[in-house]
Amino acid sequence: MHDEPIRTDPADESPLATTVGRKAARKLRARRSRQGVWFGLGMMGLVGWSVVVPTLLGAALGTWLDSHHAGRHAWTLALLVAGLCVGCVNAWYWVAREAAAVGED
Repeated sequence: MHDEPIRTDPADESPLATTVGRKAARKLRARRSRQGVWFGLGMMGLVGWSVVVPTLLGAALGTWLDSHHAGRHAWTLALLVAGLCVGCVNAWYWVAREAAAVGED
């Protein structure tokens, strides 16, 4: 099987041939990079955990603060929201990093 597309003069190619050539080249790059379904599932897991862990840590710390230092305001809700925000920024970082890596290829 050919790994490289056959090179022809671009002026001789029809728009259909150009589109098919681009799609074939993209498919070959995807096969070489080995990023398939498992990579996508792993990335979803990474993004999910990067949001869940800070959120749960914020809720746990807030619950502990509420039980040991009771006051007018609930620490649990405030730290849960803060953990959620930190987790979303963390997930955005990972997704942006992977998108940049895909863009380089």
